[in-house]
Amino acid sequence: MLTLILFVLSAAPAAADPLAASGGGSGGNWAALLGAAIAVAASSLAAAIAVAYTGAAALAAVSERPELFGRAMVIVGLAEGIAIYGLVVAVLLIGKA
Repeated sequence: MLTLILFVLSAAPAAADPLAASGGGSGGNWAALLGAAIAVAASSLAAAIAVAYTGAAALAAVSERPELFGRAMVIVGLAEGIAIYGLVVAVLLIGKA
């Protein structure tokens, strides 16, 4: 998988961009778009893993002590915030492209 990514990154600048050759579009925004895709994908995967662990722990804690429901949901919500951070970074990168 890593070798495929490295191959694509090394071959991408050498490939002909039809939009850049015709004068439309910019040929240098592929790196920003790739960075945005990686930011969204990585943060979504990290958020999914974090919600899986914290959600399971929250469910176990709430089953023993129901009064902990509010605190448990705050912790799960903080784990979901990781995906929002990745989305914000992607929007900033696309805005620069």
